[in-house]
Amino acid sequence: MSASTTVQCSRPQGMKTAVRQSSRHSPQQGPQQGPLHGAPVSGQAVKPPRLRLTRRGRIVLIGLPIVLLAALLLSLAGLLNSPAKAADTASGLAVTPTVSVTVQPGESLWAIAGAVDPSRDPRDVIADIVQLNDLAGGRVMPGQQLFVPSK
Repeated sequence: MSASTTVQCSRPQGMKTAVRQSSRHSPQQGPQQGPLHGAPVSGQAVKPPRLRLTRRGRIVLIGLPIVLLAALLLSLAGLLNSPAKAADTASGLAVTPTVSVTVQPGESLWAIAGAVDPSRDPRDVIADIVQLNDLAGGRVMPGQQLFVPSK
């Protein structure tokens, strides 16, 4: 069921060449078509369609690298600006001398800090007390035992 035809093509120099084309189609199928958009098959290369991104695709393509870059920059900034630094040697480590104090009714951290070291800023002493005792929110209860830095 295949038909064969000969087509004459002319060249720029005036020479003629014969090209044999075969068309394979049955009456039920119709003419043969290419894979993209029903284009007829020819000897020329078919260009693939241009890539088109949807709005969601653009957001993912642009937004994901930006979010990852921001996370990397924030983690590096946090690493480089961290306030706590361990000592370089064991001799650089020092134990903070402390005294145990029992909180009395009506007493606050401000009052305890002023009584323990009146020469220092009470805010610094309170920060030390909170850090030493791992206090959440700086709240103390009467009868609670606190470690307070001594002079």
